[in-house]
Amino acid sequence: MFSQFTRSFDLPAPVPKLLRPLGAWAAMAVLAVANGVLRELAIVPRIGEYAGHVVSTGLLVGAILAVAYAYFARTPDAYTTRELAAIGVGWTVLTVGFEFLVGYAEGTPVSVTLGQYDVLAGQVWILVPLTLVAAPLLFGRSRGAGGGGDGAAAGGAE
Repeated sequence: MFSQFTRSFDLPAPVPKLLRPLGAWAAMAVLAVANGVLRELAIVPRIGEYAGHVVSTGLLVGAILAVAYAYFARTPDAYTTRELAAIGVGWTVLTVGFEFLVGYAEGTPVSVTLGQYDVLAGQVWILVPLTLVAAPLLFGRSRGAGGGGDGAAAGGAE
């Protein structure tokens, strides 16, 4: 009788494995916003616009690497190479989408936002999406996750 009662209160299904890295991305997004505030209030006034852009980008790349390392060092999940690549692409799409959305909300022309990716103009922001793509592959593999990319679970049974 008691087991019938408790079955009606079953916990919801666990979060799918590929959605769990969204928490890490959310932490990265918060750090990116904080980095932007720091850049505008403290870095740029002291060292100028371009140097501030470079320093701020470096700080954000470091923060992304730290969060990605922490996530993959602590997650109990083993990811295949394909899953790690999907996580990196997902983080990048979310970040670039967030950047364009914020730009739109602030009234920034799309051409200005796109200009942040112009390496030939001295922009280094492209390092951020490149880091987002690479970090899961770098740290997921180094932590023993990431199978051969064949879709099999890493370290799983044959």
